[in-house]
Order: sequence, then C-alpha cells, then structure tokens
Amino acid sequence: MTTQDFTSSPRHRSAVVTRGPNRAAARSYLRAAGMQDADFDKPMIAVVNTWSSVTPCNMHLDRLAADVRAGIRAAGGYPVDFNTIVVTDGISMGTPGMKASLISREVVADSIELAVQGHQLDGVVCIVGCDKTIPAAAMALARMDIPGLVYYGGTILPGVVGGREVSIQEVFEAIGAHGAGTLDDDGLKAVESAACPGAGACGGQFTANTMAMALSVMGLSPMGANDVPAVDPAKAGEGERCGRLIVERVFAGDTARKYITRASLKNAAAAVSASGGSTNAVLHLTAIAAEAGIAFGVEDMNAACEATPVICDLKPGGRFLASHLYAAGGTRLVTQRLAEAGKITNTPTVSGRSLFAEAAEAEAAPGQQVVSTIAEPFSPRGSYAVIYGDVAPDGAVIKLTGHKVDRFEGPACVFDSEEDAFHAVQDGSVGEGDVIVIRYEGPQGGPGMREMLQVTAALKGRGVHNVALITDGRFSGASYGFVAGHVSPEAAAGGPIALIRDGDRITIDVTNRRIDVAADLASRRAGHVQPPLKAATGVFAKYRATVASAAQGAVTIPNPPPAQVRADNRQTEEA
Repeated sequence: MTTQDFTSSPRHRSAVVTRGPNRAAARSYLRAAGMQDADFDKPMIAVVNTWSSVTPCNMHLDRLAADVRAGIRAAGGYPVDFNTIVVTDGISMGTPGMKASLISREVVADSIELAVQGHQLDGVVCIVGCDKTIPAAAMALARMDIPGLVYYGGTILPGVVGGREVSIQEVFEAIGAHGAGTLDDDGLKAVESAACPGAGACGGQFTANTMAMALSVMGLSPMGANDVPAVDPAKAGEGERCGRLIVERVFAGDTARKYITRASLKNAAAAVSASGGSTNAVLHLTAIAAEAGIAFGVEDMNAACEATPVICDLKPGGRFLASHLYAAGGTRLVTQRLAEAGKITNTPTVSGRSLFAEAAEAEAAPGQQVVSTIAEPFSPRGSYAVIYGDVAPDGAVIKLTGHKVDRFEGPACVFDSEEDAFHAVQDGSVGEGDVIVIRYEGPQGGPGMREMLQVTAALKGRGVHNVALITDGRFSGASYGFVAGHVSPEAAAGGPIALIRDGDRITIDVTNRRIDVAADLASRRAGHVQPPLKAATGVFAKYRATVASAAQGAVTIPNPPPAQVRADNRQTEEA
C-alpha cells in the first residue's frame, strides 16, 4: 500500500485528528512540533519509551528510540514520542518501594493506552527494559488491539570478580553471606561494584529476559531483536528494523490480537518452561490473556511445564546468562528445538514471517553448552508447577529449577511481612527444616505483591538449603530454592494462609500438586479476626480497590476472566 492509499484507508486512525478544515487547530499544534504538509499523509506511530536514568535496565533506551524513529521514517511513517515510568525491582527489592513494582505494570499499560488513544495514533512501538514494563506493553497492545510491537532494550553483560563472572544474583547472595559473617565488608563491596558493568536488564533468565523471550515466541516482538545485549553494536540495526516493521504492520492492518492468541500464549508458556524461566511469567501471561479476552489461565501454564522440559542451562538454576544464550544461538535456537519436538505450533509474528520460518534460520554456535535438546534436557519437566490444597484452594506457583526437591514437610514459621522474615533469617531465627510463611504481601495485602528475592538470597548466602518458603506475594525471577508464591486466595482476602500458626506442619507435594497444613482451619476461621490492612493512599489505595487475585493475573481491568482452577481439586476440598 502506498502512502497515498493509506490516507483513504479505514486503518488511518490519525485522520480524525489531522484531516479536514475542522482539524486546523490540531494541525497547527502538530506543525509547531515539527510536522510538515507531507507528514499528514503518513501513519503516525507512537514510540513509547520507558527510559529512565535511575536504572541500568532502562538508562540506554533513549538512544534506542533514535534507531526506531529512523526506521519508521524510512518506511514512510511519522514517529511521535511518549515516555512512561519504570519501577526498578533490583533497587526497590526489600524496601516498601517494592510495593510499587507490580502496580507500575498497570500504570504503564494505562499510560500507553491513554497516550495512544488520546491522539488516535496508527501504530505503536513500545521500548521496554525492567521487568514490569515488558508485560505492561503487551497488555496495552492487547487491550487496544491496534498495530504494535514490543522492543526489549536487552540484557546486561556479566560483571567479573576475581576472574569469575557475576550477576545481580550474586550480590543478593553476598548480602546473605555478609549477614552470616562469611563475607567481609570489602568482599561485599567488590561484588557490589562489579556485578552491573553497564546498561541492560538483569543478566540471568530472570523476569525481564524470561518475558523478552516469551514475547518473541508469542510473535509480538521480532525474533532476534530482544536477544541482542544492550551494549552490542547490533542493537542499532534491530531498533531500525522494529521501526520499519511497525509501519509495515500498519499498512497491512495487522493488529496486536493477530499475534496474541491462545496458541501463541501456549507457545510462550512452553518457551518459559524450556528456558527455566521466572514464575512471574505465570502472572504476566495470564494478565496479557485477560486483556485480550482470551481464556488462558494458570492451568494452561502448568500444562506447558508438564509437557516441556528445561533445555536451557541458565541462571538462577543453571550456569549461564542471557548474553551467553545470545552467543549460543538465542531464542531462535530454543524455538527451533521446541518446534522440532512438536512442543509448539506455528503462529504469525510481527516480522511478517511465521514462527517456524524464523526458527528454521537458527544456528547453534559450535560447542555451545547453553541449549540442549528435548531428548537430553537439563530437567525432565518445566521450571515451575501450579499446586493446590488447604493452603491454596485457588492455586500457588512453585519454582522447580535449581533444586531436585519434590516433597517438603516442616513446621511453619509465620511472618506478616517480608521485613520480619528477612530479619529472622539474618539473625538465625529460622533454619534447616522450617517452612517460612510470609503473608499479607499479596496484591491487596501489600498492596502490590512484593517479590521476596532478598529472603531467598539471604538463605542461600547463609548456606541454609533445607528450607521451604511460601507466600501470597511473589518471587523474583532470580529466586533460588524450594519456594511457592502467588498463594491464592491471599491472606488479605481471607485466604487460608491467614489462619496458619507457628509450628503447624505444612506439606508441599509437587508430584501430587498439593500444599496442605495439618490444622483444623475451619474451627480457626470461626474465631478469626482479620487484622486491619496496611494503610494505603493514592495509587496504592486505587490498586487495592480494583486488583483481582494472583490466580487471575492480578489485573485491574473490570470483570477479568474467571480464575481457572482444577475442578477435581475443588471437589476434593469440598468433599
């Protein structure tokens, strides 16, 4: 389609702003901002950026935007820039600021929608970095269903301490070692100073890199673009490619829901499993599905993990980082292995080519050890499981990478906040054999559903291994160990986790997908007095009033699809 053809196309959304004598005032503003006569005949493309100087994950995204704009112009479009926010998990972790992290996902999605719909733009490129900006961009595109794609700023490169590569994961573990007295101040500072050598998001298969891979396999990001590390010279070319592709998608009339489908969500879930990815993907993929009105829930995520073994040796459970995966063959290689084994189906992608056509071009680097095959996996099943029981009638998500435990039983050590649990770990009050319970940290209770990396990393740093941890909050993609999060219903909503007491025997059985407590919870409920929730004002209060359960992706859109729980487990609980 030519530019002239586009001006008469029903896909020319921006025409309601730019065309006709009644829009002279709008054009006057746009002329002041740099548009000229010929530009009014071009598709107007939003370049939505999550740039910020507060974090290495996003500090380079302003530079990437210049490449995207160049690609848009070269393809016959006109770029207009918007910026939205980021809340950086690595900085806010372990502080009250972490409550803002998941809430920021909704704010980013809302702000993208408002900026694009407020100006009736024709297409969108979302440039993303830290964890929540990635699913937020996909959620906004799913909600608006206009042409759009997501471009990830890329992974950070590893730091080096004493000849050993390190990531932010090692810093959190060093904090635990320092608390245990096995690492001195100088040793802690050495790790702290080296772990993040420059721009890019956290280096392991933590939440950012997990979701970047998921969106590539879903087809909402161009295959290969997200893999390139933040500081790699090839990043510039990928940005220009994204700019060109969005204009092509606008001309073709290909909207976001062409790529966000039940089939593509299942593909994304398979990739998360195969890569040993973050449990946060359960929350984010179900949220993206809810925004698109697709019936896809936690049971679909569990099914993907049951069917798809781990074939990537990536941190936090493995040896390598995302930069090593890029050198080994990247997401394209992982996709090829999944396609060859029949673990995914062929779906369209924003590159204009099918997923299998993209996968066919994969080239494994000679001697690479990062990606194996389905026949020789690093783990026979995927990276997490969804479990149910007395403690979690609507489900919980348990991480399976990085350990070989499939059953744990121990006494509960109950805490009503992350801070209390962390202090108990650091002073040695909890230890081998315990089940740490952290509650009132769910979507409503936080409010905001904080991540618990500080606690799990401190346990590892102190050398405490035989411990389980359950929470109605979340775990970081960098969390390591036998941990179960997203317990639903949460304590603040009256979930059974609110009734657990110190010393109760808790059993976590991965094989049978159960998490139970040896206590008469029914009799306790009769006398239970729900404590007042933590005070919340402003956006935190608005979030608490509108947020759905973690089992529904913790979305804030009205009337999300009902939580998908196992009917047989429901019947067992009621029997």
